[in-house]
Parts: sequence; structure tokens; C-alpha cells
Amino acid sequence: QVHLVESGGGSVQAGGSLKLSCRVSGYTYNSYSMGWFRQAPGKEREGVAGLRSGGGGEYYADSAKGRFTISQDNAKNTVYLQMNNLKPEDTAMYYCAVGPYGLDLLLQADEYHYWGQGTQVTVSS
Repeated sequence: QVHLVESGGGSVQAGGSLKLSCRVSGYTYNSYSMGWFRQAPGKEREGVAGLRSGGGGEYYADSAKGRFTISQDNAKNTVYLQMNNLKPEDTAMYYCAVGPYGLDLLLQADEYHYWGQGTQVTVSS
């Protein structure tokens, strides 16, 4: 059974930073896609950042480019989202997800098979 456990959310003032973590277990494929998504009340779930296990670059939403960094630690089966210069509009529930390596669109939520429980990020002005 695939299980994703998230941590690192919280409250921060505008301009501050948070680092989200997502530990993945039970996913036995050597190749995979990983993504971070967020959903604010009344809004659709949107992709924030994504990567593939074999490298080839990371992908970011325009709103995240230059402020957020996605990375992974294979030894710990953990993916991270470093969030810098946070803005009030970043306030949302943040989710990590894992899917097959061959996903066409890494930032498309419907492409992913497995999801974490979500962790709340609140940015105050």
C-alpha cells in the first residue's frame, strides 16, 4: 500500500520561509513522478512544483518560480518543497503526490495516483 506522510506546514509572516516534507512508502517502482500541489478555499487544486526520478529538471508554476524549490532525498524516500519569500496568496492546503514516471503533465493533479493528507500553510501580511 502506498502511503505519503507530509509535515512542515504552519503559519508564517509574509517574506518568511517554510520547508515541507513528504515521506513516501510502499511505492516500489524505480522510476516515478512527484509533485506538490495546493488548494485554497473555493479554488481548484493547482500544481506548484514537480520532478521525475531520473532528473531532467524541475518544473514550477509561474507563481512559484524563483521562490520555491522541489528536491528529493532518495535515501529517506522523501521529497521536499522549500518555500521562500512567502506571500499571503500562497496560503492553502499543500499536498504531495506520486505517480508513474511517464506522466505527460507533472503539474496536472488528475494525472497522479497517490496523495498525501495535506498540510496547511498560512501566510499573514
